[in-house]
Amino acid sequence: MKLNVEVPQVGESVTSGILATWFKQNGEIVQEGEDLFELETDKATMPVPAPGSGKLEIRTEPDQEVEIGTVVAVIDTDATADTKADTKADAAADTKAGTVTGDHDTEAPPLSPAVRRVLSEHNLDAATVLAAVPPGGKDGRLTKGDVEDYLKQQDSRGSAASASGSGAVPSATSAAGPSAAPGTQERRKMTTLRKRIAENLVRSKQESAHLTTFNEVDMSAVMRIRTTYKEQFEKQHGTRLGFMGFFIRAAQRALQEFPEVNAHIEGEEIVYNHYQNIGVAISTDRGLIVPVIRNAENLGFAAIEARIVDFAARAKEKRIMPDEFSGGTFTITNGGVFGSMLSTPIPSPPQTAVMGMHSIQKRPVVVDDEIVVRPMMYLALTYDHRVIDGREAIGFLNRVKGAVEDPTQILLEL
Repeated sequence: MKLNVEVPQVGESVTSGILATWFKQNGEIVQEGEDLFELETDKATMPVPAPGSGKLEIRTEPDQEVEIGTVVAVIDTDATADTKADTKADAAADTKAGTVTGDHDTEAPPLSPAVRRVLSEHNLDAATVLAAVPPGGKDGRLTKGDVEDYLKQQDSRGSAASASGSGAVPSATSAAGPSAAPGTQERRKMTTLRKRIAENLVRSKQESAHLTTFNEVDMSAVMRIRTTYKEQFEKQHGTRLGFMGFFIRAAQRALQEFPEVNAHIEGEEIVYNHYQNIGVAISTDRGLIVPVIRNAENLGFAAIEARIVDFAARAKEKRIMPDEFSGGTFTITNGGVFGSMLSTPIPSPPQTAVMGMHSIQKRPVVVDDEIVVRPMMYLALTYDHRVIDGREAIGFLNRVKGAVEDPTQILLEL
């Protein structure tokens, strides 16, 4: 039987995408559920699994634009005669690439072609990676994101300590490739996602009157809460207690008080959103993605933290659906994860404001006429001055600052 492999519906707002790469070779035996190809849209990049098992016949070359529903390959489900031989060959290849085997010759889950490729490029074996990074794939599979996390750890051990205190959302940034020869050039085609990011940022700068205001926040209280209740919180709610949840809750409440910061322009009208859909910026190897926590005003604190962790995990596997990036009314980005002390982020249209978090650094501050050392973070709010005046922008940041410095306001819903 011939089974069509179609470009799936990945969201109401998406009508086409780019078939970026095939994970399988033409004529290869594939198993149902295995990742076949990578689909790149203007909002996200995601793997598409095989709808059945059999021999793969590829009909669309990589780097081609394809519409939703297009048949890009066919799977011959009757061509299974050589499956056992192919499985043995794959197992041998997995072992060569570093698949871990346990006692009594029990094999670990096989490695995908993408994982084999990145292991080979960096002269690694799976056992080395698994010793440092827990597998993030289904059934304990080692993923490409796991390998990239391992490489990133090795490349940034020296700076990891300073960045870890910033309370960032875990990123999915990949490690750099092999070092280029000095004096040479390299050209890479911009991805659809990168082009869309560029277009949005240029549009934002050209069409908006941006202004940035700053404040600083004492992180002492939040850090004490995390130290005291981190384990208990995770045990009770099944998710970690991070810093970002405090800022999302603080921002959500401040947006209710200052609705201009949560508004946008349509023609000659200002649209005020009476709900808070807050985007959380996550860095990936394809660029910055901003999945949206919808109706944050209706979520409990633990639910917000769970959404953050879920987004970060699925970003590594490119499993966030395009529609999950739409509808945002406000965005929070954290340059502190990379050690940034101060920045001026750019709002993504049609949003009129974005808040930037930065690294936590111990600095001398004056408290009750005494100089004390406190863990401080700079906050930046870039906003469209056509909609938001300084009074609202400064008031918004002051409201966030007050809620983070006295988290009981957040936890007691005061």
